Amino acid sequence: MYLVLVEVKLLTLFVYFCVLFQEVLKVMRTIDDRIVHALNTTVPTVSFSGKVDATQTCKQLYESMMEAHLSRDKAIKACIAQTSEVVGQLREQRAKDNENMALIKQLRKEQTKLKLMQSELNVEEVVNDRSLKVFNERCRIHYTPPKVK
Repeated sequence: MYLVLVEVKLLTLFVYFCVLFQEVLKVMRTIDDRIVHALNTTVPTVSFSGKVDATQTCKQLYESMMEAHLSRDKAIKACIAQTSEVVGQLREQRAKDNENMALIKQLRKEQTKLKLMQSELNVEEVVNDRSLKVFNERCRIHYTPPKVK
């Protein structure tokens, strides 16, 4: 019973996320937006290198950044899958009722939403690349991230 309740709440949150897609992504991207500030305030310069463990600091920042990237990627792909399913169902309905203007309008709306979500994958790639570049410029002497397969 409890597990079903949790699943219903998670599904409700997921639907809510997909409705507020761009706003939620903006909030989820704060770590990437503030990467320069985070690096400047946590990674020491040469003169202060003895006071802070730069290796550990860079490692923690890298892990946080990767966790954020992965969660956003999963969320975007889940919303794309959900919207693709809705588009597929609407196409089936349109095939049965080709004259229904409200249905055609809804299908176009969902197709536009799907294209927006798919374009967010490209935006996500640019945001991730930019963050990794900044991270590598500042942390390369302190921490080398594991190779991603």
